[in-house]
Amino acid sequence: MPSNRPLHPLPPRLTQGLRRPRHVWMSPRNWRRRLLFWSGAGVVGLVAVLFARAADYAQQLFRLAEAASPWLPFLLTPLGLAVSAWVALRVVPGSQGSGIPQAIAARHVQDPAVKRRLLSPRIAVGKILLTLVGLACGASIGREGPTVQVGASIMLMAGSLAGLGREPGLILAGGAAGVAAAFNTPLAGIVFAIEEMARSFERRTSGLVLVAVVAAGLVAVALLGNYAYFGHTAASASWQDWKAVLATGLVGGLAGGGFSSLLLWLSRWIRCGLGGRIGRHPVFVALGCGLALAVIGTATGGLTFGTGYEQARAVLDGVETLPWYYAPAKLLATALSGICGIPGGIFSPSLSVGAGIGSIIGGLLPGTSLEAVVLLSMVSYFAGVVQAPLTAVVIVTEMSASPDMLLPLMLSAALATTLSRLVCPHSVYHAMADALLAVLRTDEAGKPAPPKAAAIPSP
Repeated sequence: MPSNRPLHPLPPRLTQGLRRPRHVWMSPRNWRRRLLFWSGAGVVGLVAVLFARAADYAQQLFRLAEAASPWLPFLLTPLGLAVSAWVALRVVPGSQGSGIPQAIAARHVQDPAVKRRLLSPRIAVGKILLTLVGLACGASIGREGPTVQVGASIMLMAGSLAGLGREPGLILAGGAAGVAAAFNTPLAGIVFAIEEMARSFERRTSGLVLVAVVAAGLVAVALLGNYAYFGHTAASASWQDWKAVLATGLVGGLAGGGFSSLLLWLSRWIRCGLGGRIGRHPVFVALGCGLALAVIGTATGGLTFGTGYEQARAVLDGVETLPWYYAPAKLLATALSGICGIPGGIFSPSLSVGAGIGSIIGGLLPGTSLEAVVLLSMVSYFAGVVQAPLTAVVIVTEMSASPDMLLPLMLSAALATTLSRLVCPHSVYHAMADALLAVLRTDEAGKPAPPKAAAIPSP
């Protein structure tokens, strides 16, 4: 008599696994978690858009003030940066600098109390407000790095409310969503999370990253439309333009590596110079940096104040070329802004420095499309700074809507990254994250803490 039993019965753990997906999918508890997660990603997109609009207004305020009195930056910039540095240190510690090193470091911290020193709603609000203050005072900073820390803080809070756990994945997703919404570059957000923040591909967190990027991107597109950050360019480069590819890769890589080395050296010198006495007076450091920024900005006719977006856009649109001194002056202004202890990123200023380098190289290569050389220089310099070539290529390709440039951009970025690592062996973001982790571990171990000014090293 034939038996109704299967010839090869499956082990109980496998049959449970086959039934579980339907149960999980229909679970009200899991739907609540999904809705909270999606809502958090949407909030990241909304905050990124509002932050971008507010940053534009902040820069307009500074330009109006500068137009009213060309000497006003000598008062406004030093005092504004000093106040911002004091508030960042005393009121919202953990908000200093770019924000990307904090997000990277937070992924490696287990203690919730320590993690809140790097990512929290309080820090997110302070980060936004103080970045706007910096832009309104003429600092050479960007809002994209801060958006990463803000996005990571929001997603971490949403995950906590939903009871998701998987905090490293949530931080990764929040940072990716922040980049995607800040630039309207969803692919760049994903690549940035994988290549720069995680430095690996994590299978379990890839879904979180993708969903967060899509949700934040939908909100940003709904509010601003499907735009290209730098507009649509007709730039193209063929393999006959190999001189431009090699020149931009060489100069951009060395300059990007030099900037990272300068930034890291200045940060260490401020923390440890003269036996740590410099680091114990962060307000005076910010005051001095602000005065130097005012001198550089005035000497360049105001070109180095702010994010540098307008200058890069003007070159890409063929409206104007930048003077030869713009790139080194903007590089120095960005380094000074990065070490003075105020919140602010280096994304946009770095792309602007790259545009200045491209303007110089393009003038030395007659017969080559200036727009193409500028794009190549933006990618190569940015890749040299962050040492993340795929992120640099994807972000510039999406921002400029120039897919025809993909292969030359990849070659230039690869060359620039290789040369940058010869100048600066460590990625600037990860070097800063390591410094943060060292400070946090010292505090956790109960050893004597460093001076309060150095409690959160600022990139």
